[in-house]
Amino acid sequence: MHISGIELLKVRENLWEIPATGKMNVPGRIYISQKMIEKNLRDDEALKQVVNVSHLPGIQKYSLAMPDIHWGYGFPIGGVAATGLDDGVISPGGVGYDINCGVRLATTNLELNSVKKRIDKLVTKLFNAVPTGVGASGAIKKLSTADLRKVLSKGSAWALENNLGSSEDVSYTEESGTLKNADPSLVSDRAIERGADQVGTLGSGNHFLEIDVVEEIYDDDAANVFGMFHGQIVIQIHTGSRGLGYQVCDDYLKILLQASNKYAFDLPDRQLACAPIKSKEGQDYLAAMQAAANFAWNNRQVIMHLAKKVFKETFNQSDSELGFNLVYDVCHNIAKIEKHKINGNEKEVCVHRKGATRAFPPGNKMIPLKYQSVGQPVLIPGDMGRYSFVAVGTEKAMEETFGSSCHGAGRNLSRKKALKNSKGRNLVEELRQKGIVIQAKGHRTIAEEMPGAYKDVSDVVEVMHKEGITKKVAKLRPVGVIKG
Repeated sequence: MHISGIELLKVRENLWEIPATGKMNVPGRIYISQKMIEKNLRDDEALKQVVNVSHLPGIQKYSLAMPDIHWGYGFPIGGVAATGLDDGVISPGGVGYDINCGVRLATTNLELNSVKKRIDKLVTKLFNAVPTGVGASGAIKKLSTADLRKVLSKGSAWALENNLGSSEDVSYTEESGTLKNADPSLVSDRAIERGADQVGTLGSGNHFLEIDVVEEIYDDDAANVFGMFHGQIVIQIHTGSRGLGYQVCDDYLKILLQASNKYAFDLPDRQLACAPIKSKEGQDYLAAMQAAANFAWNNRQVIMHLAKKVFKETFNQSDSELGFNLVYDVCHNIAKIEKHKINGNEKEVCVHRKGATRAFPPGNKMIPLKYQSVGQPVLIPGDMGRYSFVAVGTEKAMEETFGSSCHGAGRNLSRKKALKNSKGRNLVEELRQKGIVIQAKGHRTIAEEMPGAYKDVSDVVEVMHKEGITKKVAKLRPVGVIKG
């Protein structure tokens, strides 16, 4: 099969390979179904980006793409690539502008049948408590530069020190909510300025706080371990490092564009600007990116604390009665140094996950002890009108995808096309007819994020389930949504 002049060879039912030709250092591999290729990948620029990424110096095994693949900056969104520490590079395009954009899932003891009539009130209160939209600010007091630098160093731990969470929250956050080698001194004053008033805010675009009901359980054992049951009310939070992370990316792209020229890299796209991992430019970006990642973990932690407070007030329940507990927090825009098997030997590599989620298997020491028997929770949000999924990582993911899986539905329409398609429609009422209450800053956001703008996330999740990269645990259906 050829798409946009690119050859795709079928490896398995849902796995396709782009042979290494020309200056490609490794083949490309895409996890996707025939149906999704025909529906979503015709003349797709994202395929060219999979090829482009394969040109990175020191790239290991494959340039990978998940089934939610779509066009992004440099890397495709849904792209995964690992580079060797000695001969490889780090590229901001493999992380993205919203550093450590991610998702956290919390459970409650509430059941939909008992709270259905209060969802409207709950959504309104959440919307008032968690600032949303472009430039949203003021969830907590504006931080001083000194305090913000502590956030950049400590991540989620800063929230705990300021009574905005519990030790259990940190235990169930990827990397315990802190990358230890973050260096706030490498974050610009402009980035600090942008982040000072944005802790505890959602921002705009596809970011959301969602009240869901557990609609279906696929794996009883894993669901029990995660504290999930049919009919249960759960909460998803999806946001990242806000203006601070965007500025960090913007600042270092300029530096790494110069580095690409300095080290004479022969790359097919300047958006793949990179530097050797062990170079000063590479190390500086890595440390600044880790600081922005810490900001994002702390941001989601504070939002969860604010949401928990709203739930307690709305239902007049104590902590023990409400049972508002974090299942897990995963990031899906990051580069991390990890150990993986390359040609049978364990090797330290820099894994870029851009619109992709870590998916470690049972027994892995990097996941909480409580989850060792079932594997790491993988959180895969869909669109606001359909459903989301909880899955678990597998050993096959470690063997084939550097312990990575899909991160969501993936856009099917540009924001411009979504706006056009929404003209004359009352999307708020359409969602209400489906039993979904929504509040947002304005009609534009709702239109840009309309369900039809995204692929069907069940198609995406099914590909990874059938290929054994992740295994489905539960399906969640939205009943209340706040968006920026």
